[in-house]
Amino acid sequence: MHQLIAAPFLDQHVIARPGSRGGALLPEARYEELRALEPNEPAPPWLVDAVRSQWDDLDLSDQFVGEFLLVRKPSTWGYGKASWEINLGCNYRCKHCYLGLKVNSGMPWEDKRRCLDIMAEAGVVFLQITGGEPTVDKDFLRAYRYAWELGMMITVSTNGSLLWKENLLRLFRACPPYRVTVSMYGATKASYDELTQREGAWDMFVQGMGAARHARLPLRMSIVVTDDNGRDEQAMRDLCESWGVEYEVFTNMTPTIYGGGEVLTAQSKEHLRVRKTFTGCNAGHTFFHMDPHGLVSICKIGRDDQISLAHEGIEGLARLGAVADRLMLRTGGCSGCTLAGSCRVCRPLAKHYQEAKAPLAAYCQHGFKKAG
Repeated sequence: MHQLIAAPFLDQHVIARPGSRGGALLPEARYEELRALEPNEPAPPWLVDAVRSQWDDLDLSDQFVGEFLLVRKPSTWGYGKASWEINLGCNYRCKHCYLGLKVNSGMPWEDKRRCLDIMAEAGVVFLQITGGEPTVDKDFLRAYRYAWELGMMITVSTNGSLLWKENLLRLFRACPPYRVTVSMYGATKASYDELTQREGAWDMFVQGMGAARHARLPLRMSIVVTDDNGRDEQAMRDLCESWGVEYEVFTNMTPTIYGGGEVLTAQSKEHLRVRKTFTGCNAGHTFFHMDPHGLVSICKIGRDDQISLAHEGIEGLARLGAVADRLMLRTGGCSGCTLAGSCRVCRPLAKHYQEAKAPLAAYCQHGFKKAG
């Protein structure tokens, strides 16, 4: 099992350590030197020093390269990151969830493995495994391990309800994740269970977080503030700080991926925040998203013109950049807008709001000005 990964990442080369947020840039010549080493050769002195400087608990002296290092092959495709909904199924029924219906469906294991192979070939180093609730998927354990063995730095996005399970903890000990991002839906049993519409959800969350903290998983919290738990916002912040876990607060809900606006009613009007100006992104060019059926889109929001990775293979990704450029064009009511340069949502997200017949103030500056 590797302790370090050397890999091309976008226009650079990096050395990363699973389970660690730190890393280091590698000159291309050093990366090529590592590629040329045989597994039974000792670690080069420069690598021993660089690793000791970055991680003082990791000493590579007198170790053979094959004992600790996985060197990723170069890719001509240039995709450094990806996200994957392994399943839309979930053990909660959260009122605000943008995924809408929770359907336990997806690809058979062989197709999942093939898609992961293609991701690795495309150059993906950082992979987010999400859902639904990813840990309820029957193939989560072997899919995670397989992606890890391919040399991916994995983030698991979860509600935390099952993090107490020994099979998960054993997997994370053997194959450390880059990050475990846990969604937080309240600071009391009443508000948490109400939002998730699952009796006992709070107790499962507390049990999972206790086990995760004891295991020293690399945690990050996503505090979700809605009408049901708005009064708990500060208490949720305080709880994260008492745990010593970093967090981010989310208050603005988005329509479902099917264009439904029903989840927008979960928003707390008192807690809505003005989004930052959208300055562009590399969705579809250096990043892509895959749903449970192997359908690739530019991101989780812009799911039009999906490409079947399972059936088309890596060649299908050649069309993704053009799809991204087309989806980002200002169309419909947004074309010719004089405020487009300071718009706060991307075009695919604006389209979702429009399809959901959401109030203009939910996504557009024109509506925001009228509401004010």
